[in-house]
Amino acid sequence: MDSSKVGPVKEFPVGLDEDTEEEYASQSELLQEFTNISSIDKAWVFKSESIAGIGSQAMFSVSQPNLLANKKRKYLLSSSISEVSNNNVNFQWSPFPVETTGVSITIPSPSGSKLLVIRNPENESPTQFEIWSSSQLEKEFQIPQSTHGSVYADGWFEGISWNSDESLIAYVAEEPSPCKPSFDYQGYKKCATKDEECASWKGQGDWEEEWGECYAGKRQPALFVIDINSGKVHAVRGIEKSLSVGQVVWAPPVEGIDQCLVFVGWSADPRKLGIKYCQNRPCALYAVKVPLYKSEAAESDLKSLEELTAVNLTQSISSAFVPRFSPDGKLLVFLSAKASVDSGAHNATNSLHRIEWPADGKLSSSTKIIDVIPVLNCAEDGHFPGLYCSSFLSKPWLSDGCTMILSSYWHSCQVILSVNVLSGEVLRISPADSGFSWNVLTLDEDNVIAVCSSPVDVPQIKYGCLVDKANNTTRWHWLNVSSPMFKCSEKVMSLLSNLQFGILQIPVKDVSDCLTKGAAKSFEAIFVSSKVNDAPDPLLVVLHGGPHDVSLSSFSKSLAFLSSIGFSLLIINYRGSLGFGEEALQSLPGKVGSQDVNDVLTAIDHVIERGLVNPSKISVIGNSHGGFLATHLIGQAPEKFVAAAALNPVCNLSSMVGITDIPDWCYVGSYGTNGKTIFTEAPTAEHLTQFYNKSPISHISKVKAPTIFLLGAQDLRVPVSNGLQYARALKERGVETKVILFPNDIHAIKRPQSDFESFLNIGVWFKKYCK
Repeated sequence: MDSSKVGPVKEFPVGLDEDTEEEYASQSELLQEFTNISSIDKAWVFKSESIAGIGSQAMFSVSQPNLLANKKRKYLLSSSISEVSNNNVNFQWSPFPVETTGVSITIPSPSGSKLLVIRNPENESPTQFEIWSSSQLEKEFQIPQSTHGSVYADGWFEGISWNSDESLIAYVAEEPSPCKPSFDYQGYKKCATKDEECASWKGQGDWEEEWGECYAGKRQPALFVIDINSGKVHAVRGIEKSLSVGQVVWAPPVEGIDQCLVFVGWSADPRKLGIKYCQNRPCALYAVKVPLYKSEAAESDLKSLEELTAVNLTQSISSAFVPRFSPDGKLLVFLSAKASVDSGAHNATNSLHRIEWPADGKLSSSTKIIDVIPVLNCAEDGHFPGLYCSSFLSKPWLSDGCTMILSSYWHSCQVILSVNVLSGEVLRISPADSGFSWNVLTLDEDNVIAVCSSPVDVPQIKYGCLVDKANNTTRWHWLNVSSPMFKCSEKVMSLLSNLQFGILQIPVKDVSDCLTKGAAKSFEAIFVSSKVNDAPDPLLVVLHGGPHDVSLSSFSKSLAFLSSIGFSLLIINYRGSLGFGEEALQSLPGKVGSQDVNDVLTAIDHVIERGLVNPSKISVIGNSHGGFLATHLIGQAPEKFVAAAALNPVCNLSSMVGITDIPDWCYVGSYGTNGKTIFTEAPTAEHLTQFYNKSPISHISKVKAPTIFLLGAQDLRVPVSNGLQYARALKERGVETKVILFPNDIHAIKRPQSDFESFLNIGVWFKKYCK
């Protein structure tokens, strides 16, 4: 053969071959169309003067993945609201959105006349504060690193609050960088400065513990106040150095005394454990007085330390967060995760409480705490299952001054609730008959702007009107809002229109093992399938992480993509999920790897018995604890699954316990609530054996299913070595295995490019083995 006539050999990208490249290209094009769908992050409503009279102006903060830049593109979109009739509301949208490049936080003032824009630096540059009016930039301040680092914008420690006359802003930012030892050619330098000097270098100094996943490299959160007239920044005094602070709000002003701040404080004693996704970290509400210095001379006249010391307002309860004052300033309302803190479960059923705020401004640590919504252990069928809410709107109140509007989980749905904080009455105000999930965005006086969606319906904006209020009854009428957001291609709409979903009740297989009434109640699964296919599509079993989390009946771009390429989905909320009462949730700790695994198998058998799926084409996908379940399932029920995908899975608790940011969960998950008591940083041989026996790796010899692993190299929650060890052990046993490692991703693989590549590979993997 004449080698000169042979063409060049085609090279394929890593992980692809000729058979899969076409599938890869085709799925990539479709996934791109799903990825482009926008999401609403926040919304605000302002009163505005118009030709027709006083109306409302809404502003929405929207985000959309920017794959090329590997960041979220954020923009603001505004709309004028006018109610045309009782059955119609008109939103007049601005012609174009305004991109907010480089903006970390946007917070309107209470009156809506000013807008605070904060730009955090990506290096050692100053943090930039901008004060905007309706027409122009009014003030701009550069806050140097010597004052503080970046402002917290993480949604947990994050707290920014304008005072009532809009002259001061309280906020949470990183403490200034500590002074570190300096060295030069002669050795250690005494009296060194923070600044770098020629011919010297900075040492590392003492290691400082962080709050784990998502907080690597972040310094201690501390409290600051900026005067927007002068630009002067004060660090708030009187707070213990060991306390991490967040979620700050101004207390109602009292004439003649210093203004007061209320904030949440988390103690680092005995150490900082991972706090992201973990409400089981003890915390309390504190109040501290903030002197207002009118001159340099006044500032030097310091008040006594005792007078400025922060007061713990909630000493009698192990958890208190998200403080909100009632409109009249008489009540301070807050959430508590005491069920989580006291049991050791990283999430659990929350409770709502109130305290009466002293009219004279005198702070006390013996303030009486009144329950508004207690922890609900087990609800009757069809009734309110308990409070599952981790935050509120900044202004959650209706005009009566005592009714809050909030979002909460109700079994497999997110719903909107009204809560009377005086009577404790809880009402579900979002429709209960659709199976959709609803999330409140903002209030327009006594009307609610919300977003609703389902697994097969892209989000849409809804406008809720309170009617029949005068007749001592409460009824809500929900209006459709035409919106330019959530636009998607005709192809996506066509694919989604061929899908349907339902929420299935799955009876517990063996109630004799249940120690509580709540644990014996049915759990749920969301089933998504085709309307048009005669024969069942291959089934993907979808398992959420946590385990104390929940899969909601809301729109997920990645899951909608998997549905659209020819898979039915069984999205299981096994016992231990949020939204089903505290007894059901607490039935799982101590039984991980058994009860949750059996619940999943029970749910699969349920849909097989109903003829909804083909039992020979079942695959499983899960992340974190969902990955723990996925790898358990392919070991414990190897004949049931033809393929698996695991994202940052927990595979070996015995090796994870010494390197995770939540070692306490290894104990609670394996031993139950007693694990909180026996938790130690030095596990015994008995502990390690228990962890191993609870882990998927103990069943690895039976695994047959080809498995793809998606791993974040910067994961502190389930360090990457856990997934790699399991994947290598599968390869060692001849099981087909694929690993994609994302070098810059953490536990949630959500950077736009990583998320895209993950689900593209997952789609191709399942297509390959589920034909």
